[in-house]
Amino acid sequence: MHRTPRDSGSRSIPIPEDRKLYVVDSINDLHRLNFCPEGSQHLLTPEEKTLEASTRSGDGRSRLLFLGLVLALMVSLVLVALVTFLIIQTGSKMDNVSRRLAAEGRDIEELKKLNRMIVKRLNQLESAQN
Repeated sequence: MHRTPRDSGSRSIPIPEDRKLYVVDSINDLHRLNFCPEGSQHLLTPEEKTLEASTRSGDGRSRLLFLGLVLALMVSLVLVALVTFLIIQTGSKMDNVSRRLAAEGRDIEELKKLNRMIVKRLNQLESAQN
């Protein structure tokens, strides 16, 4: 019966990250040798692998930059939509306030007319009593 290190409870030996990548690359190379037809894919030398990994990290940076740009554009679009909504809301509230002010202005003018009429009538009554 085969026991793996996990089954036996023993601790596994920590493997450095670059060593893990080398093991994975080696397994991929073996897979290509066993399952791919000859000449369809060439195996990369370690130098080519490191060169390829460095170009991939550049692609990762450009993808990250692109993702950041897309995210910034989406946030700015949401902010523009919010500002537009607030402008429309403010405009409708300003229309309501101006209508109320116009109505109150008419009411004030009517009250002034009534006041003049009352003062005039009181003056007439006072002059009639004298």
